[in-house]
Amino acid sequence: MAVQGGATLSDLYNRSRRLLLKTRDDLEKLERLFAAVDSPDLSVSVRRDISQIQTLCSEMDGLWRSVASKPQRDLWKRKVEQVAEEADSLRVSLDRYMQRQQKRLQEAQERADLLGRTNGESSHILRIFDEEAQAMESARNSSRMLEEATATGTAILAKYSEQRERLKGAQRKALDVLNTLGLSNSVLRIIERRNRVDQWIKYAGMILTLIVVVVFLRWVR
Repeated sequence: MAVQGGATLSDLYNRSRRLLLKTRDDLEKLERLFAAVDSPDLSVSVRRDISQIQTLCSEMDGLWRSVASKPQRDLWKRKVEQVAEEADSLRVSLDRYMQRQQKRLQEAQERADLLGRTNGESSHILRIFDEEAQAMESARNSSRMLEEATATGTAILAKYSEQRERLKGAQRKALDVLNTLGLSNSVLRIIERRNRVDQWIKYAGMILTLIVVVVFLRWVR
């Protein structure tokens, strides 16, 4: 099983499924509270969970590709794509909720403006909606920051995956070179041994020739 930072592909997938369930429940809670009360903290939490799911998908996308078995690799590919699609669907639902919430605040602001022209006590109402508008603006800013952080993390993970593939290729080339050097060294050792044997034969021939000459000269005399 492929491993990323100590976590297996199965661990990352189970974590993403739990986050999907939690995010879906929180989003349904937002929809139930829509007409009653604004919940900027909950909407920021939902946005953060969606970003975390997308980060997990990026990590899993780099892991399922390294699974050796093709059937298992195809199975994990479908699982990761399904999680990514569900996360995108939740993000779209959250964006629609934020748009409806913003529209509701604008309508409330317009009603307060109308009341302010006929009732001097509308300043209190305006202050309440100003606070809501500020909270929504803060939530949107936080959401943008989370999306930017997620995009940066995804780009880093993709670069890391590319570098890892390059390192694997370099490692294979290095092993090939080492194997070639090992073979070359063996050939060199054989040649050296053959040279030494040839030298021994040469010296033995010279000594034998010298002995024959000496014996011949003594025999002649």
